[in-house]
Amino acid sequence: MNRPFTTLFMLMSADGKIRCGSTDTLDFDRDLPRVPGVGKGLRQYYDLEQETDLWSLNTGRVMAKIGANELPLPEKTVVSFAIVDNTHLTETGVRYLCAKCHQLVIVTSNPAHPALSLGEEDLSVIYQEHPSLEQALCQLCSDYGCKRLTVQSGGTLNAALMRAGLIDAIDIVVAPVLVGGRDTPTLVDGPSLTSLDELSQLVALELVSCDLLRDSYLRLRYRVVR
Repeated sequence: MNRPFTTLFMLMSADGKIRCGSTDTLDFDRDLPRVPGVGKGLRQYYDLEQETDLWSLNTGRVMAKIGANELPLPEKTVVSFAIVDNTHLTETGVRYLCAKCHQLVIVTSNPAHPALSLGEEDLSVIYQEHPSLEQALCQLCSDYGCKRLTVQSGGTLNAALMRAGLIDAIDIVVAPVLVGGRDTPTLVDGPSLTSLDELSQLVALELVSCDLLRDSYLRLRYRVVR
């Protein structure tokens, strides 16, 4: 089945964390500029983010965390979003994303999701009674012309995509900071492996490039080995 070429693009600490702690009140975007020796180089990540694909995959939880359900309507961008969500986005949050995105596709298994009752021009819904990330990506490709997709999500969705073999490339910006904390989200979370029989679920990578950025930041790019 045809699906988009999918790149996981994330900012992480040197120990693989994608947040400064275990609660939603902590966030790299807000917190790293406060850390001496780290904030100065953060702009490089945002500059690289502007070069990513015109389709982005994320979750309703992340969108709610950054304020989509409360913020005023933004200006429209050229980026289209696919958002996996069941319960985190309100009607206001969906309208916010419609205003921001060139196209917005909500992927949900919630028959009462607010997106299903809205008639926004640039809004579509992929309703799945039985959730399937692979099927959703294939539909993004066939129905909406999404050929390349950037994933910028949390560790749980990243893990689900990785285990399903739906990640083709990794593009990581490493901030020069150690975060720690066993409950702090990492680049890839999800259930841990528990037996040797599950080693086939590990994902091997081949290094494509390693770039030393300013202020001790690194950019690591890999392709997934099939």
